[in-house]
Amino acid sequence: MTSAELRESIIGILKEIAPDEDYDGLKDDVSFRTQLEMDSMDMLDVVLGLRRLYKLPIPESDYPRLDSMNSTIEYLLPLLNEKE
Repeated sequence: MTSAELRESIIGILKEIAPDEDYDGLKDDVSFRTQLEMDSMDMLDVVLGLRRLYKLPIPESDYPRLDSMNSTIEYLLPLLNEKE
């Protein structure tokens, strides 16, 4: 999997949670919570969506690593490529 493919999947999950947001201007290095005005429950939905989509265990201690697009890709990409 490439980072571009993973990015598109993450945006798909974000769109399910916050469908009215503008994703064309999403900054990869800024927190989802800041950009999309998400609360902690929204962020939990993001984590659960990623777990469900990729069938990966994501320990609660790693949730903060899924804060922005860059950090989420950095965290997931090695796990997904290892899984393949």
